[in-house]
Amino acid sequence: MDMTLVAERGLVLLGCGKMGSAMLQGWLADGLPAGSVWVQDPFPSDWAQQSGVHVNAELPAAPAVVLIAVKPQMMADALPVLAAMGNGETLFVSVAAGISIGTYEDILGENTPIVRAMPNTPAAVGKGITAIVANGPAGEAGLVASEALLSAVGQVVRLERESQMDAVTGLSGSGPAYVFHMIETMAAAGEAQGLSPELSMALAKATVAGAGALAESAEESPEQLRINVTSPNGTTQAGLEVLMDTAEGLPPLMIKTVGAAAERSRELANG
Repeated sequence: MDMTLVAERGLVLLGCGKMGSAMLQGWLADGLPAGSVWVQDPFPSDWAQQSGVHVNAELPAAPAVVLIAVKPQMMADALPVLAAMGNGETLFVSVAAGISIGTYEDILGENTPIVRAMPNTPAAVGKGITAIVANGPAGEAGLVASEALLSAVGQVVRLERESQMDAVTGLSGSGPAYVFHMIETMAAAGEAQGLSPELSMALAKATVAGAGALAESAEESPEQLRINVTSPNGTTQAGLEVLMDTAEGLPPLMIKTVGAAAERSRELANG
């Protein structure tokens, strides 16, 4: 399925909050005609209503794609409206956290092509990363189509099996919040060393953003980049000896952090 087919048969976006709006902006910027998009949302933004897409209008009978971007607690009310599109050629792509492929198959039919995806919030600025996995009816074609759609807001990676989605949720799904908190704590540490709150926060934000951009663009691994900036017996080494402590430093703390988030994802998926 290519974007030409999506433009011809239509795309239904169920939920147009921050994530849905980010994706819609990306699709329109990439040339998807606004008239090929149907948005279903109880509280559409002014931007969505003025973008030229169909908003809360009658849906096409068999769109190429239905992308589900509603909050999980709204799923029970939203999906039955689309049940008639199941077991056909319409590809369902879900970015709703914690909802398994099996749950969708129960509602839409076991022969429905379904791709489950986990994006993260940097998608709002085109810097997200999304992990995807497909059921049998979706197959390779569904994965390719999903990659084309979701690449509008960042990178896309494929999982080997759906059970890995909990780990993805704990790492990249919840990960931006960990980084935001690191910025908070770095800024607080700067204040503790005598910097003003404003200056300390500016330094912390720029340091994390710059290091992330360098890590993403450099050919060297993050480990090598760390080594490159660590002079023997220098200031960075002194700081890293605390941060990298295997008993009380960042390594065991991060393992516990991601593990806790992944476990909560499993609990939510199991009801």
